[in-house]
Amino acid sequence: MLDQLAPIAADIGAALKARGQKIAVADGATGGLISAGLLTVPGATGFCVGGGVVYSLQGRDILLGLSREELRGAESVTESYAALQARAIRDRFGAEWGIAESGSAGPGLHPRGAPTGRSWIAIAGPGVDVATMVETGSEDRIANMQAFALAALTFLRDVLDGKAGG
Repeated sequence: MLDQLAPIAADIGAALKARGQKIAVADGATGGLISAGLLTVPGATGFCVGGGVVYSLQGRDILLGLSREELRGAESVTESYAALQARAIRDRFGAEWGIAESGSAGPGLHPRGAPTGRSWIAIAGPGVDVATMVETGSEDRIANMQAFALAALTFLRDVLDGKAGG
């Protein structure tokens, strides 16, 4: 899996380094694969300040530091929730960019009712606040985690290259 993520991450790293910008990551159903992909790049500390896996309410509270008011009405595996996390992780880590993934890897229905194989990926950066949804149609947890991470890094590369979103 990392061999698929590494070349995309290298492009992301080069783009961010050229701009003198950094990114923070809020992995969800990807379980850290977005971060792992970025960290395959030698010298990743030059563009990646860190992040974490938001996989529980406690983890979310500690990692993102959002107030109850900011979280009012927020539901996981939605565009608005992924966007909220992308902005929060960016701000919390003092980076120019934030990327967040909120998905349902499965198998079976997500506790909040989202279908298995659905992921929302959001990116927040200078003048950019975009999101995309991925649907695999699969119940395969590992395959979904991998597909979500690959989609997230591809989307980020495309946004940085001006080919998607901002």
